[in-house]
Amino acid sequence: MLRVLALASVVLLGIAPEGSQAISIYTGWERHALVGSDIRLSCSFFSWRFVSDDVSFSWSYRPDGSRESIAIAHYAGGEPYTDNKGPFKDRVEFVGNPKNRDGSILLKNLDLNDNGTFTCDAKNPPDIVGRPSSVRLLVFEQLPIQAGVITGAIIGVVLGLLVLIVVIYYLMRFLVARRVFSLSVRSVPGLWNAIMFSCENQRL
Repeated sequence: MLRVLALASVVLLGIAPEGSQAISIYTGWERHALVGSDIRLSCSFFSWRFVSDDVSFSWSYRPDGSRESIAIAHYAGGEPYTDNKGPFKDRVEFVGNPKNRDGSILLKNLDLNDNGTFTCDAKNPPDIVGRPSSVRLLVFEQLPIQAGVITGAIIGVVLGLLVLIVVIYYLMRFLVARRVFSLSVRSVPGLWNAIMFSCENQRL
């Protein structure tokens, strides 16, 4: 929210601090995907300045179990450049809109070997100092059931049982009240006859 407000002040008021300012870069935290599917990895940034004509994005990939990163995509000078010989040859596409501070990429036809960490760096000259942001990709043959889904299901079952108990409780109260009322109605004629008989005996 603060990022949006700050950006709005820049756009509406045309205020931009002088000199180089820090740039903040944002990606997701963790993404899950299935083997053979495509996935979009988002990258955006916040800068006090309007988007420069020299804005750039760089993506690198570090496989699980490796300490070395591989450059897989780059955008600079208005042109995208993608991996043409590495693990994502013909499988990575720059799909972002730099003018909207968007440097997203699309990974295609994923396999299990694509598990790893993807890091995005962005520059919006003269704002070039910032910490790159990383997102971890996990590729599965079948998506696992996440803890949140299990928790939600348990909560749903518990709430359903509580609702059922309440319904049964009020239904039983209704049936008991109806039974008592029915018995009361049936006993009225007998009670009336007893009263009439008693009155007649007193007259005699």
